[in-house]
Amino acid sequence: MAPIPNPQTLQEAVQVFANSANCISYLVSKRWPNGVTCPTCGGKVGFLETQQRWQCSKRHPKRQFSVKVGTIFEDSPLGLDKWLPVVWLLTNAKNGISSWELHRAMGVTQKTAWFMLHRVRLAMQDEGFGGKIGGEVEVDETFIGGKARNMHKDRKARVQKEGRNTGGKSIVMGMLERGKTVRTAVIEDRSKAVMQPIVRANVEQGAEIHSDEWADGWRMDDEYTHNVVNHLKAYVDGNVHTNGMENFWSLLKRTIGGTYVSVEPFHLFRYVDEQAFRFNNRKPMDDADRFSYAIRKIVGKRLTYAELTGKVGETAEEPF
Repeated sequence: MAPIPNPQTLQEAVQVFANSANCISYLVSKRWPNGVTCPTCGGKVGFLETQQRWQCSKRHPKRQFSVKVGTIFEDSPLGLDKWLPVVWLLTNAKNGISSWELHRAMGVTQKTAWFMLHRVRLAMQDEGFGGKIGGEVEVDETFIGGKARNMHKDRKARVQKEGRNTGGKSIVMGMLERGKTVRTAVIEDRSKAVMQPIVRANVEQGAEIHSDEWADGWRMDDEYTHNVVNHLKAYVDGNVHTNGMENFWSLLKRTIGGTYVSVEPFHLFRYVDEQAFRFNNRKPMDDADRFSYAIRKIVGKRLTYAELTGKVGETAEEPF
């Protein structure tokens, strides 16, 4: 198969991937740059032209396989001509793309579009991160949730009791190495027992941490250099600020509030990971580079509808 060059625009992606042979050739070049091998045993394979799949030279279960096997696309009856443009859209739409918009654009049901988007978000998740961040690191938290005036009266009463800005909301913690990448985690609370292990796991000892006044509750002066800015007095004190994290929170909240509107806490980490992927790969990558990178991350990741809806072990009807 002749390799297919990276499309440079969405229009090119739609045109190129309208041809199923182009889809297969493109995925093969990303998944098996040194030649196709059996995903089960790693053995040599032969291509079955009429079936558009491969067959391993060794006899074993799952001897035949398609390019979808072992990826986020596995067991999906939808063609790659739909899947690949969806990957392009989600990796490059700065404020995300809603399942309702996708269902109209791609000619699938809203339920199917929602499932597709979550499978692509799984590919966008960073695993392992490749070491800890260091240097100057901004650590901050934000609250994600609806406005009290739009809530049911029972929940509104609880929110008003806990606090207008924090009550009934989910907490997201972020750590930004200035000029580089951000790491995020959805946390239960802002206690020392929760926040300190996350900082230790992601930030090199000896790093210079910039935080707001809440850091007084979890700071580790014996492991890090802490610089604190009190937001009740100022947002910037020389080089001490959390404006980089505030920029990321702004992007995240515009995406959730403007595009997705309502996000269940159960799925919040997926939407945060989606925004972190685009943020961390904003420069020097362009749209084509981000798409190509996302495609290389689809292997070894699987998300079933039962897992997505929290019904593992139960009968969960697939949306396709």
